[in-house]
Amino acid sequence: MRLVEFSPYGLAFSLALLAPSLLLAWWPPRHPLPRLRVAWPLAAAERLGQALALVLPVVSGATGPLTPAQSVLGCTTGVLFLAYAALWVRYLAKGREPELLYGRWAGVPVPLALLPILAVTACAGWLGSPWILAAGVILAAGHLPISLQIAQRLRNEPPKIPRPGEAQGAAASYRGDGHTDREENT
Repeated sequence: MRLVEFSPYGLAFSLALLAPSLLLAWWPPRHPLPRLRVAWPLAAAERLGQALALVLPVVSGATGPLTPAQSVLGCTTGVLFLAYAALWVRYLAKGREPELLYGRWAGVPVPLALLPILAVTACAGWLGSPWILAAGVILAAGHLPISLQIAQRLRNEPPKIPRPGEAQGAAASYRGDGHTDREENT
């Protein structure tokens, strides 16, 4: 494998990884997410990890026949995506509440943050790329702490219902997935 080579498997992975997040453009949470002041190293790690996790599979993954081990990791990646998609269906079906984006599921904290990170790391083995693994580690370093902070804030504060005429939902506090635009209301 060359350092930069188009991977159709990687393209499929990246599109599947991005698709659920695009749902927020059409179906944002019914209530605004809490505003946070995020440390710049966390925000930078999250953004860099997101970009690398989308781009690297397309240009540095497997292109030919897969080994049996890679096939198993490909199936693992698929199972992680199915769980991720099921949680997005739950979010839509149960009323698009912020707690559904950041709440626990089956005892797992912030599963909508954890599952894509696990999928990226499984994808690294599936596509045989240490670069994708590095992207997963960088993504985890930023995305998990930020998501855990949001989850904690949601547990500790009642939702703030916007008044008529105020912006609401994800559009009010999101740029991309919004973590870096939030500041404390003090």
